[in-house]
Amino acid sequence: MEDEYRKVRAKKREDLIMAGVDPYPSSFDRSHALDKAIKLKVGTKKVRLCGRLMMIRDIGKICFAQVQDESGRMQIVFNQNEIDREQYKFFIKNFDLGDFIGVEGEIFTTKTGEKSLLVKKFEMLAKALLPLPDKWHGIQDEEEKLRKRYLDILLNPEVKDLVYKRSMFWQSIREFLLKDGFIEVETPVFETTPGGADARPFITHHNAMDMDVYLRISMGELWQKRLMVAGLEKVFEIGRQFRNEGMSTEHLQDYTQMEFYMAYKDFRYGMKMAEKMYKYVIKKTFGTLQFTIKDHKVDFSKKWEVYDYRETVLKMTGIDVTQASEKEIETKLKELKINYDKNGFNITRGIDNLWKFCRKKITGPGFLINTPVVLEPLAKRVPDRPDVVERFQIIIAGSEIGKGFSELNDPIDQAGRFAGQQALRDAGDEEAQFNDTDYVEAMEHGMPPTFGFGVSERLFAFLMDRPVRECQIFPLMRPKNKE
Repeated sequence: MEDEYRKVRAKKREDLIMAGVDPYPSSFDRSHALDKAIKLKVGTKKVRLCGRLMMIRDIGKICFAQVQDESGRMQIVFNQNEIDREQYKFFIKNFDLGDFIGVEGEIFTTKTGEKSLLVKKFEMLAKALLPLPDKWHGIQDEEEKLRKRYLDILLNPEVKDLVYKRSMFWQSIREFLLKDGFIEVETPVFETTPGGADARPFITHHNAMDMDVYLRISMGELWQKRLMVAGLEKVFEIGRQFRNEGMSTEHLQDYTQMEFYMAYKDFRYGMKMAEKMYKYVIKKTFGTLQFTIKDHKVDFSKKWEVYDYRETVLKMTGIDVTQASEKEIETKLKELKINYDKNGFNITRGIDNLWKFCRKKITGPGFLINTPVVLEPLAKRVPDRPDVVERFQIIIAGSEIGKGFSELNDPIDQAGRFAGQQALRDAGDEEAQFNDTDYVEAMEHGMPPTFGFGVSERLFAFLMDRPVRECQIFPLMRPKNKE
C-alpha cells in the first residue's frame, strides 16, 4: 500500500516540475511562528506562515487545513472568494498530508470562533512522497517507533517533549558547572589504552597510523586528571562514550556522560556539591523534585541518606565482604538465586554482584560510601581504613546513578593497583582496567588533591521513568535486513 501512495505522490511531483513549479524551493520568508501568529489581532494582513500540512478538509468552495511547525498548529482556510478557482484546484490536486507549505494571508475568525489564516497566496515548500501514519493510531510497533523516531517525535507530543527535556538536562548541568568556575574541555575519543572504568571497550583500526585503537570507556577521566597535573583546577566534559557490553533497560553501549574534576577538594565536599547539582538540574528540567521511579517514590528535596557498603550488604545478606572468601560469596550468590557471569569470576565480581542484589531494595536518594578498595582502583584509601576508599555513589530507585571520589594521586599506589587490575585481565576478567603507564608517569610529576565525579544519561532516563534506550533521540538499531 505504501508503494502505491508513493507512486501517486511521485507523479504529482513530476506534474509540478512539468508545470514549472519547484517542489523543493530553498527557503521561505515567514513572518511568524505559529504560536505567535495565533495571538495576532484579527485583521492583521500579510502574515506569512509555513509548516507541514496535518489536516485537509475540502467542502467545495472552501477548504480547511491545519499546518504544523515546531511551535504548534494553526488552521488555514482556502476560500474561492479570496483565491481564484484555478489556484484552489491547484491546491486540492497537488497538496497532500505531510507536504510542507508556505502561505500568506490575513488573520480572521471562523464562524465556529477559531482564529485562522485566510490564505491569499501559497506555495509548495517540500513534497512528501510517503504518507504520515494515521494520526489516531500513530506507529504501534515499539521497534518501528525507535527506527522511525522522526515520525514518533512528529506525531507524539510526549516524545517531542522528551527531546526538549533532554536538551535542558544537559544544558542545566553545563550551566551549573560554568557558574561554579569550571571550564569545558574535550579529550580523545580514540585511545591506545582505554581507562577510567571497568568496562569492555570497542576496538577499531586507525588506517592512517596503521594501528588498532579503542573507543573511550570514560569521559576522558585519565586525560582530565592530566589537566590537574597541568595546573588547571576545575574542568568538565560532556560527550559520548562507548562500552562493548550487554544491553538492558539501564545500559547501552553508546551514550552521553558528564565528568568533572576539581583540585583541592575531596569526596565529602563532592557529596554536598553533587546533591546541590542534582537538585538544580532536576528542578530546572522537570519543575519538581518528587518522582515515582520503578515503583519507588523518590523525593530529592528530603535529607539524603548515607549507606555504608559493608554494613548494608551484611544486613541484607549476612555476608561480611571484608572477611568472606570467594567460595563463601559464590555460595551466597547461588543461595540468593543471583545470576552472575561465571567467566572470569573472582572475589571482586562476587562482592559487586552481592551489592547489586542489595541495591535494588534502596529507594534513596542517598550516598553509598566505604566501598572496598578492590572495586575502585582509582580512588584514595580512607586514611584509617585502608581496605576501603573515599568514594560515593548516588543511589536512586535501586540503582547507582552517579559516582564521585577523592582521586588517587599517589603514583606508587596507582601503579600497584593498575598491576592488580592487569592481573585480573590476564586471568580472564575483560572488564578489569588496563595498566596505563603513561598516566602513572604524568602523576609522577605531581597531581594535587582532586575530586572527580561522573553521571550519565541514565539519570535522565530514571527521571523520565523510561528505559534508557527510549530516552535517546536516535538509539542504535539493527538493520532490517539483518533482523
